[in-house]
Amino acid sequence: MSKQHPTPPTRPMREALAVPRGPVTLAGYDPSARPGAPVEHNRDLRNDDALLQSLQERLWAESTAGGTRSLLVVMQGIDTAGKGGVSKHALGPLSPVGVEYTGFKAPTQAELRHDFLWRIRKRLPAAGVLGVFDRSHYEDVLIVRVHDLVPQEEWEQRYDVINDFEAELVDSGTTVLKIFLNISFDTQRERLLRRLDRDDKHWKFNEGDIDERACWPQYQVAFDAMLERCNTEHAPWFVVPSDHKKYRNWAVGELLRETLEGMDLHYPQPSLDIPALRARLAPPH
Repeated sequence: MSKQHPTPPTRPMREALAVPRGPVTLAGYDPSARPGAPVEHNRDLRNDDALLQSLQERLWAESTAGGTRSLLVVMQGIDTAGKGGVSKHALGPLSPVGVEYTGFKAPTQAELRHDFLWRIRKRLPAAGVLGVFDRSHYEDVLIVRVHDLVPQEEWEQRYDVINDFEAELVDSGTTVLKIFLNISFDTQRERLLRRLDRDDKHWKFNEGDIDERACWPQYQVAFDAMLERCNTEHAPWFVVPSDHKKYRNWAVGELLRETLEGMDLHYPQPSLDIPALRARLAPPH
């Protein structure tokens, strides 16, 4: 069997998928596009899993020697966009040591008694950890806006609060990678139907997702505002076209690799007397 080589992007994915500063309209983004992917590899895109594993291990190893850095991957997208699939395929090859996944559901009554960032802060990655948020603090400017769960004055203020919060994270040593998984209205319908077609996918089906489809236009407006108003230099947004699952998973993997490489991670080099230690491990005569 021939060795399956990683697929190099045609240009940096952090460049290809970055949201430009200024007004944002998702209508101008093609959910079926494949920016950065070589045409000849469109059906067989592969990440360098060994390199990703090494980079993540370096982040964890750094913390064992007193390092304070971490990485937070924030994933947003409408229902069926593939947040779970990305976590399984793009992040699955990573070691469970040093990776923490959090899937945020609707806040509990206890959580609602606190500031909207309270439950988020409780799940922030510690030093050396790669944290993954499946949904996040951005739900508090998305679903609350679409369904009028809080007054407009309140959710309007949250954009600035979120920007300050993320700046605080970056200043404390957490790199923030924010990914929006962009799918089309028709693709969502197809994925919901596939869940109904397969007995082993019924557990993933939520009738509420059909109700939410009626709010598609309102969600697009809310997504536009999120991508525009919280697209900062310290925590920029990346839009990943997600109609094609293999491309989506590959693109997120490449974003992760480039982000980790940009952190310039190295294994700690403790001061060891190697000859003396080898002598102590020598077999008895």
